[in-house]
Amino acid sequence: LLIDWINTTLKGEHIVVKSLEEDLYDGLVLHHLLENLGSLKLDVDKIALTEKKQRQKLSVILEAVAKCLQLEESQLKWSVESILTKDLLSTLHLLVAIAKHFKPSLAMPPNVQVETITIENTSRGLKTANAVEYITENKENLEVQSKDDAFDELFSRAPDKLDAVKKVFLQFVNQHVGKLGLSVKDIESQFADGVILLLLIGQLEGYFLNLRNFFLTPASTTEMV
Repeated sequence: LLIDWINTTLKGEHIVVKSLEEDLYDGLVLHHLLENLGSLKLDVDKIALTEKKQRQKLSVILEAVAKCLQLEESQLKWSVESILTKDLLSTLHLLVAIAKHFKPSLAMPPNVQVETITIENTSRGLKTANAVEYITENKENLEVQSKDDAFDELFSRAPDKLDAVKKVFLQFVNQHVGKLGLSVKDIESQFADGVILLLLIGQLEGYFLNLRNFFLTPASTTEMV
């Protein structure tokens, strides 16, 4: 996805990326990508042939990225050294951050994770540590949190709008359960036993609920549950 996005973005400049590790480490593609996406004019040479020049170029580019994305040094999941040494994980983190900022509509799959193995040379020999690192965010959790926040804000900051929202919901419910000859006037009391909710789901999903599977007129809390 990232390779296709880069190639589509830089098509007019006749730049084709085939490998994120091999094609991005020297800063050339990153330079063109940032100038194209963010209209950033970077004071660096287009082509850096020596490792020293590449390091200087990457330093300027990554500093511009951090400034543009408003990231502190402690928040960065990449460095000049890691990009220069073709570290794929750092390169992915960098590209995902750039894409999220400049191309938020890019349909990146959520929950992309990799298992990393860190090897440390100690006096007692090699010490290894396994960990799971996320490359893209957990969108499901973010969406749930966003929805919860919206309703929490409605209850706490705009209670005067609550009645208007309930009225819209009532119209929606009655539009569907009305086909069964039912009418809802109070959401709290009439939804409490679960019957209207079940019948509404059946109407929305287009299937018939077997009346033997639930109590149509529950008389106790157990029957409601």
